[in-house]
Amino acid sequence: MTGAYDLLLAHVREAHLLASTAALLAWDQETGMPTGAGDVRARQLELLARLQHERSTDPRVGDWLSSCEADAALLADADAAANVRELRRDHTRATRLPAALVAELAATESRAQQAWAGARAASDFAAFRPWLERMVALQQQKADCLRAADQTRWDALADLYEPGMRADDLRRVFTPLRERLVALRQRLAGGRAPDPAFARRRIDESRQEAFVRAVAAAMGFDFTRGRLDRSAHPFCTSTGGDVRLTTRFHRDNVLDALGSTMHETGHGLYEQGLEVRHLGTPLGEPVSLGIHESQSRLWENHVGRSLDFWQWCWPVAQQHLGDACDGHSAAGVFGAANRVQPSLIRVEADEATYDLHVMVRFELEQELLTGDLPLADLPARWNVLYRDYLGVAVPDDRRGCLQDVHWSCGLFGYFPTYTLGNLYAAQFAAAADRALGGLAPLLRRGEFTPLREWLREHVHRHGRRFPPAELVRRASGAALSATAFLGYLERKLGEVYGL
Repeated sequence: MTGAYDLLLAHVREAHLLASTAALLAWDQETGMPTGAGDVRARQLELLARLQHERSTDPRVGDWLSSCEADAALLADADAAANVRELRRDHTRATRLPAALVAELAATESRAQQAWAGARAASDFAAFRPWLERMVALQQQKADCLRAADQTRWDALADLYEPGMRADDLRRVFTPLRERLVALRQRLAGGRAPDPAFARRRIDESRQEAFVRAVAAAMGFDFTRGRLDRSAHPFCTSTGGDVRLTTRFHRDNVLDALGSTMHETGHGLYEQGLEVRHLGTPLGEPVSLGIHESQSRLWENHVGRSLDFWQWCWPVAQQHLGDACDGHSAAGVFGAANRVQPSLIRVEADEATYDLHVMVRFELEQELLTGDLPLADLPARWNVLYRDYLGVAVPDDRRGCLQDVHWSCGLFGYFPTYTLGNLYAAQFAAAADRALGGLAPLLRRGEFTPLREWLREHVHRHGRRFPPAELVRRASGAALSATAFLGYLERKLGEVYGL
């Protein structure tokens, strides 16, 4: 390898250490930070963001990249070529953002997140509105710095999370998907709804925690390189060899705790499946949030909401949950886990309506970024879309436009990666099913290693070697489509509802 390449990798690996330190502080902010430490934490994150940006925009990075790009022998190495390509993309993006904007975004995100938490608890959008107005203005500035001539503001921000994705591309998938999901929901209304009683049993949280930890361990999460804690909004963050998961518990909804934990464990398995030798370089990073979400949704839904999984899991549940399981069965809990009921809260939504929640946010983000939707009108506009898309009335801001943390964190363009994750997950699950001779018998025996290793081989280990669209084609044999997802969902829910 050339001297320029070695210097480049050493430099970006130090930048990764700064980013991972910020990630750990952000994790602490969500899980254990004292309420009075918010101002100091915002300044800490602001400093780290500025230092990281300074390293990313260091003029030497451009010089090293140019030297690497001129070195044919270097680029003959597939790993080096992929790293140079992706680092050029990162450098170009970083140099378009002024350092002052990066620092202000970091500080505003930290403070806005704290303001959001208080406003959500009080169900008071007016208290959060000034912070959201500032955040939207900053995101507009960021998008204007980043976007190409043929991109909208939303496109430019979405490209940070799902490289190459455009709003027009999503609409071509979302429109027929929405129509089929609405039609499915209407058909299910005429079926036999499963009994939700098990999901409503009151179960001590310590028992729930022991149960979900056992499932996460069975899935293969390495607790020597990660941990599981609690937060209001479950999430996964990684600092390289240290993967942090959070989940949440309700006394009367153990299925939510299990689904949230399996979801975040899916993210954690992706992070732990990246090749350690590439840590701090693009080949040691997830390729996109849509692909990341595919891993969490595959484990949460294709595994955790399957009858085969529950035939294995039911004795595990009985061991940890005790008499709360009396009078129930694996088949009954499978039905309860797949009950379809349009609801207010995205993270609690069933598979048939979840993507409709995402589509609401997709529309609103574009309206906010173009300025077509004044912030004062956001709650009312949100409520109209929930009525039109899901047929539910929103009673208050807490269960309406304040339910998600994402906009307070500056994550505009992020939400559609959840639906992309559902679509990718269905394609990956179908491909793994073919390759492994059927997933059902493996899940019934609690043998999760073959699926995990198939995902590691075809998704995790590649890092950012391939763009998301190419990775999906290579792993599943097909381009992005809603076909596999809709087929899987209609078959399973048809069985559950006796249609």
